[in-house]
Amino acid sequence: MILSHEHKFIFLKTKKTAGTSIELALSQLCGPDDIITPLSAEDEALRAHGRGAQNWRLHGWWKSPRALTRLKFNAKDFGYYNHAKATEIREHLDEKIWRTYFKFAFERNPWDRQVSLYYHRYRGEKEPPPFANFIHTDKRALMNNFDIYTIDGNVSVDFVGRFENLGEDLKRALEQVGLNLDVELPRAKTTSRHDNAPYREYYDDDTRDIVGRWYAREIELLGYQF
Repeated sequence: MILSHEHKFIFLKTKKTAGTSIELALSQLCGPDDIITPLSAEDEALRAHGRGAQNWRLHGWWKSPRALTRLKFNAKDFGYYNHAKATEIREHLDEKIWRTYFKFAFERNPWDRQVSLYYHRYRGEKEPPPFANFIHTDKRALMNNFDIYTIDGNVSVDFVGRFENLGEDLKRALEQVGLNLDVELPRAKTTSRHDNAPYREYYDDDTRDIVGRWYAREIELLGYQF
């Protein structure tokens, strides 16, 4: 996620929606007081321009030895983090900032997004299980993006862009705060998928319906269809 005090926007990063590429681009617009959450070492290496992770730790309490023995040592435990939810971000902010800053996120057709998640989940494996097995048996197959940009089931951002219209929707979002990102989006996490087959070819009737049930809320919100 990125919270820019300089430009008064909050980008909530959803999963498998080109969020890292968007972050890498937005970091070029950030000032010294803006919040940029850490990426993996591999993705941070792509941040050739702009600022790296900064200001994401909170209050300094995480430095306490007692705190570090009680909690896992990662960003989620003691500050802002990569896929922070709207509820968590709001808790850390002054109410006026949350209310007045322009907030945006991106979503993707869930059936297509699920195929992307499948390849990411089994990246590096020579023989991944069949897609149907992934849906039926992998506990990590269900991916919750909806709760990142909603609070109590209600959309809490000002704009939900679409992965399918990424360039134009990102431009629309930034125009709301008077910005023009005149650069090509960096390409991140693009090596997991090894074929260009349409996502529909991965599904049978059963897996299609399962994904439809899993992500019924975003499907209804944005009118996605199989």
